[in-house]
Amino acid sequence: MSALSLRSAVKFGENSLAALGFDTPRLDAELILSWALNIDRIAIILLPEKELTSDEHVRFTQAITRRAQCEPVAYIIGKKEFWSMSFIVTLDTLIPRPDSETLIDVASRKLTFDHPKNILDLGTGSGCLLLAALQEFPNAYGIGVDQSAAAVAVAGRNAVLLDMADRAQFRTGDWLKDIEGQFELILCNPPYIAESERQNLSRDVADYEPESALFAGTDGLDHYRIIIPQLSGLLSDNGIAVFEIGYNQAKRVEEIAFEAGFHATLYQDIGRRDRALLLKKA
Repeated sequence: MSALSLRSAVKFGENSLAALGFDTPRLDAELILSWALNIDRIAIILLPEKELTSDEHVRFTQAITRRAQCEPVAYIIGKKEFWSMSFIVTLDTLIPRPDSETLIDVASRKLTFDHPKNILDLGTGSGCLLLAALQEFPNAYGIGVDQSAAAVAVAGRNAVLLDMADRAQFRTGDWLKDIEGQFELILCNPPYIAESERQNLSRDVADYEPESALFAGTDGLDHYRIIIPQLSGLLSDNGIAVFEIGYNQAKRVEEIAFEAGFHATLYQDIGRRDRALLLKKA
C-alpha cells in the first residue's frame, strides 16, 4: 500500500463521493479524515504533505466506503455539532440538525422573564435541545425524556462531557407520563414525518436514522395530538412550549394547540421554512 498524504487523501475522498453525487464531498472527506487520524481539520491545511500510516489509510478508506453507502458522516465519526457544542450521536439517536436550533433561538428570545428555573425536553434523543438550553440559561435545571433507553444513555454521556450532569436528568418514558411539577420552558421535537412521505426521504435518513424518532402516522401529527392536550398542567402560567414542526404542518398543529387552550406563534428557520411553534396559555 503506497503512502497517502493528507492532501491526496482528501482528494481521493472528495472525488469518490463527488462521483456518486454527494452534496458536500470535500467537507465529508475532511471530517472523515480528521476523525480517522484524530486530528483537527486545520491540520489538513497546515500539513498537507503529512503521510498516513497504513492503519490510518485503512481506517480512512473504510470510512469513505461507508459514506459512499450513504451512512451519515455523523454516525461514522460519532459526533455532530449543534448550537456550537459537540454531541455524541449513535444509531439510537437522530442526528442534530441546524434547523432544530430554531427552537433554542426562539426560546432564548421569547421568554417573558430572564431565566427559566425548570426546563422539560420531550423526545430528547442525544439531549442536544435540553443541553443547549441549559447552556443558554445557566441557572436552570432540566429533565429530558425519551422512549428509547439507548438514546437516554447517549444523552447522559453528553451531559457528562459538557459538564452539565448536575443540571440535567434524563429518563426513559412515554412523553408526559409520570412527569410532575411545572416548567417555564418545554421543548419538543417529536416524530412528525407522515408515512406517505417515507419514499421521499434520502437514504441517509431512511436507511440509518431510527424510525421511531421519524414517523408519526398517516399525517405526521399523531404525537402532537397526544402531547399538546396534556401540556397545560405542566407549563407554568408565564412559560412557553416550543415545538418543532414539519414545513407544511403549521396550520394543523396550530389548530390542535387552539383546541387545547393555547395561543400559537409560528417561527421560521434560517432557510425561511416553517419550523417552530411557540405555545402560550391563552
